[in-house]
Amino acid sequence: MFRITQGNSRGLADVEKFIGMINDPPAGAHDFFQPDQPIFVARAPGRLDVMGGIADYSGSLVLEMPISEATLAAVQKTSDQTIRIVSLAEGGNAPLIFETDISNLRGSYKDIRSSFAKNENNWASYAAGCFTVLESELGIEFQNGARILIDSRVPIGKGVSSSAAIEVAAMQSVCAAFGITIEPLELALLCQKVENLIVGAPCGVMDQVISHCGTQNSLLSLLCQPAEIRESVSIPKDIEFWGIDSGVRHAVTGADYGAVRVGAFMGYRIIAHLAGLAIRKKGEQLVEIDDWRWHGYLSNVTPEQYEQDFAESIPETIGGRDFLTEYGGTTDKVTRIDPEKTYAVKAPTEHGIYENSRVNEFSQRLKNRADLETLGRLMFASHASYRACGLTEPGTERLVELVRENRKLELYGARITGGGSGGTVAVLAKSGSRSVIEEIAAQYGRETGRQPYIFHGSSPGCAELGYLRLEWDAD
Repeated sequence: MFRITQGNSRGLADVEKFIGMINDPPAGAHDFFQPDQPIFVARAPGRLDVMGGIADYSGSLVLEMPISEATLAAVQKTSDQTIRIVSLAEGGNAPLIFETDISNLRGSYKDIRSSFAKNENNWASYAAGCFTVLESELGIEFQNGARILIDSRVPIGKGVSSSAAIEVAAMQSVCAAFGITIEPLELALLCQKVENLIVGAPCGVMDQVISHCGTQNSLLSLLCQPAEIRESVSIPKDIEFWGIDSGVRHAVTGADYGAVRVGAFMGYRIIAHLAGLAIRKKGEQLVEIDDWRWHGYLSNVTPEQYEQDFAESIPETIGGRDFLTEYGGTTDKVTRIDPEKTYAVKAPTEHGIYENSRVNEFSQRLKNRADLETLGRLMFASHASYRACGLTEPGTERLVELVRENRKLELYGARITGGGSGGTVAVLAKSGSRSVIEEIAAQYGRETGRQPYIFHGSSPGCAELGYLRLEWDAD
């Protein structure tokens, strides 16, 4: 039997259940781990995006809470050079299995991403990509393979960052198994590279940072420039944050999310031109800006500066070909502009600017225990800005409206989370509001036929928990 010889489960039920599963594997995972090598276990939670959301890639401040649901990963180093990954499935379904030689994970990011995209094992890129990124970014040459067991309890497609949780849990446990020491923030940034460059999703940095660096019962305050962790904001005992899933699948690989991101970077490029900043061509669709005013981040443009100097000159929309002809490209390295597509520019640009202002006000008022009505107003305004960008849909709109209708029952605010276009709505409520939240979910279910998943509670970030070392005990 494998027993913990280093680390502490902190009484987390999912950790203890996972270790029990290692010792008594389900069908499809028997004889996966061998008794001759230690196993290293990591746990990474999903996150509830309280404020900030997609403004992360514009350099905004964001406020994020690590949720109770998490992904667990166990890694055992092997004597061969084979990477074997088993992802357990819920409901007794057969696990997903992936196997490859470590040499197949070496090469350019483009080639590795393409190889995963061409087969049905794209799910494995979230974990296997850790080896590619560690070799490419840190110069680590893996001589051994590994067995990796993954059990994710972060619901997929609900906008609570299930992908980041897999990346962080896998990266932490791989590093532990191979004796690689990385500072927490650096590890989170490497996980973002897995998502951007191997998986191919143009996400910002906040998901991986909160999953790894978040603390229980607090909002991680992160300035995404590119990733400056500010002082965490403790959640007062008289309030609580809930998440209500709309039942509409969310994915940051979707066209809407990518198009809004492109529009925001177009807006920043146009503002830089209007401000007379020096701009140089750096490659196909890519420019470099000498930005002494805003240091490369749209969110550093204040609402006052925007309204006075730029608002009237930002187009509502622009064609991709017209933009490339006039402006040459943007500073964004992870998206491409489709010449045949028309992009919204004004709404995404304004979201990056005004959301940063809203998040800063929310943070200060929460620290000062300000009135909850104002905090709720800021959440509703954030949601309206998502709507202007085209990133809401009827399900999330209805959930937000149900919260608004029940404000007299001490529900104060709500907003769509993460990348939008479905997923989960975050709700600010007075402590002890479970019955009200459950009734809203039930009403939504009656109206739509979709029974929402309800998120409640917080748990430690991956770094806060650390990793567990398990060794075989024949007794």
